[in-house]
Amino acid sequence: MFSTFKSTKKWLVAIGGLLGLFGLIAFTEVRHGQKHVQAVIVHLDQIDGHSFLTRRDVTGYLTNGGADPVVGKNFSEVDFHQLEERLRQHGLVKNCQVSRDLMGNLLVTIEQPQPVARLLASGEGIRTVTGRYVSEEGRFFPVSMNYSARVPILTGNYFAKNRSLASERNRPLLELLKLIHNDPFWRAQLVEVSVDEQGEVTMWPQLGNHRIEIGLPTDLEAKFKKLKLFYTDVLPAKGWDRYSRVSVQYRNQIVCE
Repeated sequence: MFSTFKSTKKWLVAIGGLLGLFGLIAFTEVRHGQKHVQAVIVHLDQIDGHSFLTRRDVTGYLTNGGADPVVGKNFSEVDFHQLEERLRQHGLVKNCQVSRDLMGNLLVTIEQPQPVARLLASGEGIRTVTGRYVSEEGRFFPVSMNYSARVPILTGNYFAKNRSLASERNRPLLELLKLIHNDPFWRAQLVEVSVDEQGEVTMWPQLGNHRIEIGLPTDLEAKFKKLKLFYTDVLPAKGWDRYSRVSVQYRNQIVCE
C-alpha cells in the first residue's frame, strides 16, 4: 500500500512538472508577444452622441497615413509622447493619451473639441470661409465629413481680423456663444449670430421674422432676461410676425419695431 502511495505521488509530481513547464512556455510566448504592438485600440469620446472622427481616421493620423506603422513594432521603439504630439497636430483632436495594456495593445484615447458655433465669415482680404467651428475654448477647428454639429452660424466682418476667440479681448463674445449653447431654449431658437467690425452683435431666430440686436456682448444676463420676457410675454400677445426688429442693448429697455 505504501508503494502504491509513492507511485501516485511520483505521477502527481511528474504531471505538476509538465504543467509548470507548459505554463512557463505559454508565459514566455505571451511575454514575447507583449514586447511588440499587437493592435491599436482607439477610444473616442462623443459630441452629442456623435463623433467628428472615426477610429480609422485616428489610426491614419497616428501612422502618418500608414507610412509609419506601429503594429508589430517593438515597444522599446515606440515613442508615446511623439505619437501624442502627432495626433494633437490635427484640429479635430483636442487632447489625447497613448499608452499600452498588459496584452501588448497600443491604447489611444481621444478627446474631441466641443463646438459652440460654426463660422461662415467674409471680410476684407479674404473670401468666404466655410468649414470651421468655434470650440468652447475659442479655438477654430475644421468641420468633419462624419458629423455636422447643430450649432448657430457665426457671421460678420469682425472675423476678418479675429481668427480666434481665445484672447481676453474676445472672451465676452465667446461667453455669449457658450450661453446660447448651454441653454436648451436659446440653442433651439437662435440660428445665426452676426458680429460687425465694432464687435456689436445681431442674432436671428429659428421662429419669427425679427432680428435681435444686443449691441456689445456685455451684461448678458440682463439682456437675455429681457429677451426671455419678450418671448414669453410680448410675442404670444402680439404674434410671432408682428416685429422685424428687437433691441435689448439699452439698459432697462426692450425696443420692438
